Amino acid sequence: MRIKLFSWLYLLPLCSIFFGIHVALVSGDCLGDGRVCLEDEMMLLLQLKSTLNFNDAASNELVSWNQSTHCCSWGGVIWDATGHVVSLDLSSEFISGGFNGSSSLFNLQHLQRLNLANNTFDSQIPPGFGKLGNLIYLNLSNANFYGQIPIEISGLTRLVTIDFSNPVYILGLRMLKLENPNLRMMVQNLTELRELYLDGVNISAQGKEWCQALSSSLPNLHVLSLQSCYLSGPLDSSLLKLRSLSSIRLDYNNFSAAPVPDFLANFSNLTQLRLSSCGLNGTFPEKIFQVRTLQILDLSNNMLLKGSLPEFPQGGSLETLVLSYSKFSGILPNSIGNLKRLTIIELRDCDFRGAIPNSMADFTQLVYLDFSNNKFSGSISPLSLSKSLTHIDLSRNNLTGPISSFHWDGLVNLVVLDLRNNSLNGSLPTQLFSLPSLQTIQLSYNQFSGPLSEFPVVPFSVLRFLSLRSNDLEGPIPESVFHLQSLNILDLSSNKFNGTVELSSFQKLGNLAILSLSYNNLSINAGLASPALPLALNLTALILASCKLRTFPDLSTQSRLTYLDLSDNQISGSIPSWIWKIGNGSLAHLNLSHNLLEDLQQPLSNPLPPLDVLDLRFNQLSGPIPTPPPLSSYVDYSNNRFTSSIPHNIGLYISYTFFFSLSNNNITGIIPKSICNASFLQVLDLSDNAFSGTIPSCLIQNEDLAVLNLGRNRLIGSIPGELGHMCSLQMLDLNENLLDGKIPKSLANCEALEVLNLGNNGMNDTFPFWLKNISSLHVLVLRGNKFHGHIGCPDSNSTWPMLQIVDLALNNFNGVLPEKCFSNWRAMMAGEDDVQSKSGHLEFKILQFSEWYYQDAATVTMKGQETELVKLTVTCKGKEMKLVKILTIFTSIDFSCNNFQGEIPKDIGDLKLLYALNLSGNGFTGRIPSSIGQLRQIESLDLSQNKLSGEIPAQLASLNFLSVLILSFNQLVGRIPTGNQLQTFSENSYLGNRDYMASL
Repeated sequence: MRIKLFSWLYLLPLCSIFFGIHVALVSGDCLGDGRVCLEDEMMLLLQLKSTLNFNDAASNELVSWNQSTHCCSWGGVIWDATGHVVSLDLSSEFISGGFNGSSSLFNLQHLQRLNLANNTFDSQIPPGFGKLGNLIYLNLSNANFYGQIPIEISGLTRLVTIDFSNPVYILGLRMLKLENPNLRMMVQNLTELRELYLDGVNISAQGKEWCQALSSSLPNLHVLSLQSCYLSGPLDSSLLKLRSLSSIRLDYNNFSAAPVPDFLANFSNLTQLRLSSCGLNGTFPEKIFQVRTLQILDLSNNMLLKGSLPEFPQGGSLETLVLSYSKFSGILPNSIGNLKRLTIIELRDCDFRGAIPNSMADFTQLVYLDFSNNKFSGSISPLSLSKSLTHIDLSRNNLTGPISSFHWDGLVNLVVLDLRNNSLNGSLPTQLFSLPSLQTIQLSYNQFSGPLSEFPVVPFSVLRFLSLRSNDLEGPIPESVFHLQSLNILDLSSNKFNGTVELSSFQKLGNLAILSLSYNNLSINAGLASPALPLALNLTALILASCKLRTFPDLSTQSRLTYLDLSDNQISGSIPSWIWKIGNGSLAHLNLSHNLLEDLQQPLSNPLPPLDVLDLRFNQLSGPIPTPPPLSSYVDYSNNRFTSSIPHNIGLYISYTFFFSLSNNNITGIIPKSICNASFLQVLDLSDNAFSGTIPSCLIQNEDLAVLNLGRNRLIGSIPGELGHMCSLQMLDLNENLLDGKIPKSLANCEALEVLNLGNNGMNDTFPFWLKNISSLHVLVLRGNKFHGHIGCPDSNSTWPMLQIVDLALNNFNGVLPEKCFSNWRAMMAGEDDVQSKSGHLEFKILQFSEWYYQDAATVTMKGQETELVKLTVTCKGKEMKLVKILTIFTSIDFSCNNFQGEIPKDIGDLKLLYALNLSGNGFTGRIPSSIGQLRQIESLDLSQNKLSGEIPAQLASLNFLSVLILSFNQLVGRIPTGNQLQTFSENSYLGNRDYMASL
């Protein structure tokens, strides 16, 4: 078609000669007064059209250029009184090439305005633009031009507006650049320029260079937009020469932690200042806030930029204020209410505190409000005067009090309400559900209580997201919920809702994609009232943990389900074979843990279908180990009754797995070497089985492995000694095996190690003082081996400052306890006020951005009491305490049953957070240090079977938490000190001290 049109262009002059046809008459007198579009200019346009590649169906302008129509109806073209083309707008015409330096466009000498934006030319800017000397407006933005901007642009001296902006967020897009010529050369002749848009153009210039290039050549500049131009800072004061500057947009450059200069407040016409994501530092000048003409201020994503909000005078023009992701802090002044024109205020992820000013209730123009992730406190002020509000986000603050119905009166345009992660309380106002535009209600993680009452459902309700997770709501789920026809996400988990809920009730919600009812007092009946009418076919996540389910709901028809959690229920019997076919392969997360499941229904595909997460722990599953799903990240088969051995080719199936646990089963055989093919493995837990053989050396060499737990098996041999310099181990637990040999010296390469448990083996070595540089060590257990020699600490002031549990019991250590060991263990030395602040569990994050954690296990044995805290064992005379989670505040020292001699160091009294101390079964002499009376948190103290002499220090009477005290079989004399606690212990605590006399 275009070939024919191009041919006609050459025939048109012949037609006019031989047939007397005047081509210009095609346009008639559309310009008025008998004036016509010039024939030459029309031909140039038609020729331009013929050379361009564009989408006829999508075009609005080019498609109208036709000889049979009047020229004044040609889209995007404006003609002047003499019939010349003066303006051409071909923006968004879906042009995809065919543009070069010989284009007829450059012969339109009278052209003043040219807009080619939003096309895909995919070429360099032709130098032919320099021929268009009358241009005052040139827009080539988002047109996929790339490469060097030609020097010919600098000759367009009449230009008032240049827009060469290109998006920088499209991966792989080639950029425009100003290199040779540079910015100074391009603008040096453009003295009439008022608007300069070069967003996404690679300028790569230092602050003084680019600032002076602009200020020396563009005296009339009003708008400066240089976003993402690879500019450096700091901003140079030469910019002040641009007296008319009203809009400054410099976002997404790197000003190298430069401060914001005060002189920006001197631009008397400034209406817009955008410095988002510029790496700014220092304190933002308050007087810039008070520029009366300023309408838009965006300082977001400057993580090091500090500042506070000043007092705002009346009459300010500010409409948009964005400070998110910065270090702005302090309280909001009540005078913020003077910003009557404010439409957008975004203070997300700052450090503001105090109450939200009541003056904000007077905002009548406000559309968008985001104060999330700060430290605001107090109650929420009503915003009912802000009739235009569409978005309210006050999440992740310290807000308290109820939210009354009058807070929301008249907010008919509100689309998003997010108040999660506060301490809001009281009942939920049902008026919320009557707001006609509301699509999202996010109230999770608060303290709302009472029943969720029935509420009137707005006809054609658009509510799509309702989350009331983690509150104290109670009573039945109201019937109104089942009439919210547009709901996509419903999360009522972790409340106190009760009653029986028929799963079939949710068949009414045909758009439901995510349903979570976990951890309430609900009893879910899994049956469907109408089996022919399944749950919403759009369902992507079903989370029914702890819902008293006894059977599997029929989900066999679900084609989009990707996340299924039925954990912590009472489901028994077999895992049905159809569950592996859910979603036609789309199921990615399956959690059936903490049920009563016994086996997997046959036939079972081998391997299992692709799953990212498979959690079957804490069931009664037996038989061989199911082959893990290929490409899985997390597989947990722990605490079941699986038997047999690990398949020899297991590595083929866990090659992308980060977490793999078979702990607490009945698995035998060796650990196959193919497990080392799991090169992404971060956590491997094979504890509490009956594995035999040696530890594969390749497993120790895995530098990505963070947690290796092989405890309580029957492994033999020594620990392989080839731990690499990039060792990532945070926990190594080989407790209760049959290992011998020495601790490999290369373990010192594991500088992130937090738990080392080698207890109850047959290892024969000296104290591993060469681990002194592992400052992260929390737990050291060497008990029940053949370690020997002194435990003298190396010359270091930082040896194990985080140590909280040390167990050397049942070895052959000897010599004197050096005082400087205890002075380095600072985690046991904090003051009593630090006890609550240190409370937590020792846990290991599996993936940097995930919510998966592995919590270590320890068993602590203390005579006279048993406290269940997980699986590391600390012994204090006859009783074992299993630490299901190692508390970060729990501290214990057990040096019992060795050959230590000399006096007990006085510095031990500095360990004020110590909970248990066992030095029994040694050869300690001298007096019991009175400094032990400073151990105000201690609960168990065993100094029995030593050679201690003298009297029991009176200071021990002040140990109010002491529940276990054993001083028997020493050489103590005198009376038991009087005190409430010491009088409660029986005589057995003091037996074997020949000259001791009981207190009267």
